[in-house]
Amino acid sequence: MLRRTAFAKKNSFDDLLAAVFKRAQAGGLIEESPRAAVDATGFETSHASAYYVGRAGYEPFMRRRWPKLTTVCDIGSYLLAAAVVTQGPSNDSPQFAPAMLDAAQHVAFDRVTADAAYDGEHNHRLCREELGIRSTIIPLNRRAHPNAIPQTHYRRQMKTRFFKRLYGQRWHIESAFSQTKRVLGDRLRARNQPAQYREVHLRVLTHNTMILWCLNAKGFQQSIRGSKR
Repeated sequence: MLRRTAFAKKNSFDDLLAAVFKRAQAGGLIEESPRAAVDATGFETSHASAYYVGRAGYEPFMRRRWPKLTTVCDIGSYLLAAAVVTQGPSNDSPQFAPAMLDAAQHVAFDRVTADAAYDGEHNHRLCREELGIRSTIIPLNRRAHPNAIPQTHYRRQMKTRFFKRLYGQRWHIESAFSQTKRVLGDRLRARNQPAQYREVHLRVLTHNTMILWCLNAKGFQQSIRGSKR
């Protein structure tokens, strides 16, 4: 996947992701009413840490761009159901729709949470009306008009009845990012952009495979204990 050949394997990645979630469904990892969280994270591409760059005073490097992964995390299992890779820093909202459309192919989510960077009536409509998701919890972005009442239907609901307790479940996707970066590292080894994008896709698959491996290992240990009894 990391060679310089053209990455005409988007369907292959989707097929592998579908196989992961088929196995997860069979193993009972996916809840009866699955909950999702949407967010993005960036990856380092330099061998020098951000701390070193800041201390050394290399200000031009502080403005560099990096690969950004936008994904949909199944809160119950921490499996990643989509991978939309772009260049950061950039606005997060445009990646919401492609990420949700990809994720919906693998899991029929009941609720979706995302932070204020994804605030937009079109994102609510996509989830509620096109994908059949029962609930979307996205806080209003109050930068321009902090006290204004939204005129659109779903954003007005976020003003009148915002479920803060349910929105608090969004932090699980941060834990998923922490998991994969602690185990696999936060720096990509690939040097050119196409290879970096392929490596991010590979990391998503690796993250999911590790979770399935833990499920299989747990089942194997339980079977061994049962046979000893």
